[in-house]
Amino acid sequence: MLEGSILKQLVDGRAEPDTTPLNYGVYYKNTLVALCHALEDCILTSGSAPLVITAFQRGKWYLQEADRYSAIAEQAEQIVIMASPEAGFHDHPTSQRENVALVDLANDDPVAEEWHLMILSPDYTAMVLCQELSVEDYGKSGVPEQDLERKFYGFWTFDSALVSQTIELAIAHVGHYDPTLQAQLADHLTRLKQQNPALHSDEPATVSHTVSQVVHYLQNSRNDLKGNLAFSLVEDLEQNLVSNELQAFLRMAQLVDLSDPVNPLAASEVVSLLEMMGQLLDLPAWQLQRLRLAGMLHRIAPAPDLATLSNDGPSCPLIPEVQALRLMPRLRAVAAIIAHQGERWDGSGYPAGLAGDAVPLESRMLSLVAEFQHRVAEARHGQDTDVDNMAVLGEVLGTCQAEAGEQWDPKLVEILGLMVMGLQQGMSLPTIPTKITLGSGLLNPDVADQTSVFPSSSELLPR
Repeated sequence: MLEGSILKQLVDGRAEPDTTPLNYGVYYKNTLVALCHALEDCILTSGSAPLVITAFQRGKWYLQEADRYSAIAEQAEQIVIMASPEAGFHDHPTSQRENVALVDLANDDPVAEEWHLMILSPDYTAMVLCQELSVEDYGKSGVPEQDLERKFYGFWTFDSALVSQTIELAIAHVGHYDPTLQAQLADHLTRLKQQNPALHSDEPATVSHTVSQVVHYLQNSRNDLKGNLAFSLVEDLEQNLVSNELQAFLRMAQLVDLSDPVNPLAASEVVSLLEMMGQLLDLPAWQLQRLRLAGMLHRIAPAPDLATLSNDGPSCPLIPEVQALRLMPRLRAVAAIIAHQGERWDGSGYPAGLAGDAVPLESRMLSLVAEFQHRVAEARHGQDTDVDNMAVLGEVLGTCQAEAGEQWDPKLVEILGLMVMGLQQGMSLPTIPTKITLGSGLLNPDVADQTSVFPSSSELLPR
């Protein structure tokens, strides 16, 4: 990372590991264009007037985006564009708008090598924070001839607290060039925090639409690659786009955990428990893989209001967050697992009122493991550090055993009992944070071929 860059300042000023992991990755410019267009266009439907700060590297990149930024300026309260000055940069009509400020970066300013998009309002928050790889970083292959194949290092996020922290750094950097603008931006940020000190724009329900938009834009970019002979790295570009489609969902799921002070490790612990249960059931690798994804993403779909469900027989109401998952063909099986996690063994659950082995096995596993983990977290919350964790595990297991045959598959409860016994005897339960930027590695191309395979418990469990 370049000394003095906004990305480097943010990293140096963070108190990790007590803060949110940044999940760095390498992004092709082709991916960043699609990602930023999706995040920018959501400003138009966010219903608020955000503060937007960008870094475009060179003025010519701004000129390519200036027309669309005219529409964004209609909605945003203030836009700040940092870039190295070039001919025509200041002459475009968008640059003359009252709420659009240009900051000409010096040639030796490290921010001139960065690509930033920061959007902050109480209702909508998003950020891309990257810097281009150096010539040395590209190695023997050298800098690509095709502009959209250039690479950048950094991350993107919906975390409002992180965006706010980064905007403070950006405002300070603007102050080196325009102290008056710095003061105006600082006042605007203060007003935003006074309106809503918590800046709850990172609520999963708020970003659900944005995630769908991001996936659509990335998929359209993938379609544009097909048959395009101008690119020499088509396969790598497509893989980068697919990775970011999954990253969008994983980042939304991460926000759910971050916003839950009682159970911030839910996803990682549920994944570990699912893997343990899946191994005891001797599930095949492809099934374990989609169980991992279901565990990571299971909290993005809130339980529907039972009062709204039909009493006229089995039905399957559409849950927006689950429908968003189905935008990715290789996540459709995972979406089905998550959609049916509210089913009960006795048939009184939701969304379709399935009973017994008619409930997909993976959904039965997920619902039991997720509820067990949730109850353990609640029992531990607020307790002294010397709380008897082994006793808590036994007590929560007892509540699940009492519900076997009604809410839970009795045979899966037996397996859970074996798992708890192992944990009580010292077996560790790793809670390794998900490496979001390796999202494409979590997708198995063969999983899509297995979407109709839902074995019953009688086929897999010991009698």
